[in-house]
Amino acid sequence: MTGGVRRASTIHLQFGSTQVPLSKSIMNRLPAIGPALVVVAALGLAGCSQEKVEVKDIVRPVKVVEIAEANDTRELSYSGSVRARTEMNLGFRINGKITERLVDIGQRVKPGDVLARIDPADYELSVKSAEASLEAAERQVETTGLARRRAEQLFARTFASKSQLEQATLSYDQAVATRNSARSSLDQAKNQVLYT
Repeated sequence: MTGGVRRASTIHLQFGSTQVPLSKSIMNRLPAIGPALVVVAALGLAGCSQEKVEVKDIVRPVKVVEIAEANDTRELSYSGSVRARTEMNLGFRINGKITERLVDIGQRVKPGDVLARIDPADYELSVKSAEASLEAAERQVETTGLARRRAEQLFARTFASKSQLEQATLSYDQAVATRNSARSSLDQAKNQVLYT
């Protein structure tokens, strides 16, 4: 010591290429914090190491059972009846003799599929008959229309009575109603042919 100035001696800790100076006051406390510094330094060096720890796969035991074909099969016999899950009762809109069946029993069908055909001969004859009835009704309307016009002219000249005019008008109205009925019958007959 010279001139009353104390010179502190310093100690350096070296970590790799880095030096860290430690003062004397730290050195005096070193016995108390020394073990903690050693642990921190060891952990720091351990974290910086390049070695990787190899993790081993754990082998777990498993129970294995081999399945093989069994030769001792048993045959079971039961009595019963089999029914379809969905059953539909279908029918035609018109009566007649079935001439053609286009699907088999149990076959899957879709909406709109033709299942069977009915003999259309009777229904085609009904159409022809309805056409003839309509034609006759049209002629009747023409005839009663002429008779009505004639009764109107005769009534205007006072050669026919009012009751004769009313009778002619009534006959004409009945002929028109008969014609409309014949037209409806023809439409119905044509519609029934479509269902065969």
